[in-house]
Amino acid sequence: MDLTLYLVTGRYDFSDEKFLAVIEEACKNGVTLVQLREKELVTGKFYELALKVKAVTDQYQVPLIINDRVDICLAVDAAGVHIGDDELPVDVVRSLIGPEKILGVSAKTVARGLEAEEAGADYLGIGAIFPTKTKDTPLTSKETLKAINVAVTIPSVAIGGIKEDNLTDFCGTGIAGISIVSEIMRAEAVGEKVRRLKEKIVEVLDADPTLQIED
Repeated sequence: MDLTLYLVTGRYDFSDEKFLAVIEEACKNGVTLVQLREKELVTGKFYELALKVKAVTDQYQVPLIINDRVDICLAVDAAGVHIGDDELPVDVVRSLIGPEKILGVSAKTVARGLEAEEAGADYLGIGAIFPTKTKDTPLTSKETLKAINVAVTIPSVAIGGIKEDNLTDFCGTGIAGISIVSEIMRAEAVGEKVRRLKEKIVEVLDADPTLQIED
């Protein structure tokens, strides 16, 4: 499981063809994980779309994670599922998907991070770090991001308002990667954007891999 550059999808006003083309460009150029997030689609349409997305991600050997929907994850045999605070309990999800599939959990506090790890999470999504139009949620400070990563032993990705020009803010935070939505999905040149993001986040992670905690 490589969390370096984690794409979370956004549909915006894209046709299915445009949506799939963006995902393919992202997979072709370096994203390491794709999360399919659909809040509005009915189950049947979500299932059909997930099959199409999985055909793309499988072609490039990029794991597909389904947001929230354990049933869709199992139905299309996705690599895993990511759940938020208002979904099924983490241990219940783990029991449903089994030990082999990836389980990601959103966390905004140290307590939630520790609880998720204990219940079987494989990684944490921490944020939103910066303001974002994608989801209306309170911000998580970089101090909290660091504190969660000190407390847990599983890896994490930072999420929320992350752009190419604020990647260096994550030096010394202990993350394993970044989660991106609009910066990739709405890029004018998706391939070029993904390659730059990948290069810069790798530099950030390599330059300062040690978690820095202020006294």
